[in-house]
Amino acid sequence: MHEIIQEDRSMFLFLNNLGSHSFDQFWIMISATWIWIPLYIIFLYLLFKNYQLRNLVFILIFIALGVTFSDQLAGIFKTGVARLRPCHDPTLTGLMRDVKCGGQFGFYSSHAANTFFIATFMSLLLYRKYRLLPYILFIWAIIVSYSRIYLGVHFPLDILMGSLMGFFAGGFFATLALKVIHKQNNSNSTTTISE
Repeated sequence: MHEIIQEDRSMFLFLNNLGSHSFDQFWIMISATWIWIPLYIIFLYLLFKNYQLRNLVFILIFIALGVTFSDQLAGIFKTGVARLRPCHDPTLTGLMRDVKCGGQFGFYSSHAANTFFIATFMSLLLYRKYRLLPYILFIWAIIVSYSRIYLGVHFPLDILMGSLMGFFAGGFFATLALKVIHKQNNSNSTTTISE
């Protein structure tokens, strides 16, 4: 385990030090939530276009539940594992680029968990209509996740764990959403036939 942590720190220092002052504001922006609001509006439009309004309500409920679950679980891990963020680690002072900092603990990354949750969830609901969408979404999730290393707030293992948690949570909640939609559509069809 000690060797894995040392490798993680080495990888962090390598990736973090690839940055330069000229690009700091760009990566701060990439890491911000507000910049992606237009993308979320596009997601909403695609869902509205491909699912009935009643189904869209169920989808939005599952998205809200999934993101809340993902975010809260990350908070539990952060306090439970209590691994210092790179920017709070005194042994990395002077070795890393400290662009921005967050709370004291960083395992695992909420940004990675949430973006991979959304990428997985949206991919499973829309890939039949938009074959390239999953590739675009996962590239987006990777870029946002990398921004956290660039800024100095997460180690690569924080990102990897967050990505995996988001991926599995996205798959789980998307499966639930699709089952509810399928059941809803079947019950509507049965009602229409009986009438």
